[in-house]
Amino acid sequence: MSKSKMDEYIEEGIYGKKQTKPDERRRYLGSLRERVILALTKGQVMKKKGMKQLEEEIKAHPDARILINGKIRSSYFNQYKKVANQYNIPYKSVTNKNVKTELGLILVVDYAIEKENIYMKEDQAANQEKEANSNKLLSILKYLFTGSRD
Repeated sequence: MSKSKMDEYIEEGIYGKKQTKPDERRRYLGSLRERVILALTKGQVMKKKGMKQLEEEIKAHPDARILINGKIRSSYFNQYKKVANQYNIPYKSVTNKNVKTELGLILVVDYAIEKENIYMKEDQAANQEKEANSNKLLSILKYLFTGSRD
């Protein structure tokens, strides 16, 4: 065995196996962004949001599994676990005490799918509504101060 191979072997024994994209893996509860189907934030999980989207994505990806943020009290996940059990989707709690992530639950597969938008649709709709309301307000203010509309 060459010296460099021996050094690699010793390092692997001390520090564990080298991982690709360690920052990304910390953020996505041990998985990679390219494998994520749906991501729910801690706040969304605590407010029990995303159930409909989760169920839709589980139906579309029966080979998926759920990763749960182990830093959140398990009682928040009861409904999510119920849906997982209903569709025979495995789930596991992931806890890394040295890592902070805003994600509470993710639905993943074991291969790259490169889904463009992994965050809950409801938030997109809410953001679009806020933007539309902001544009209406600007239009009203413009009318009040200039007397013209766009």
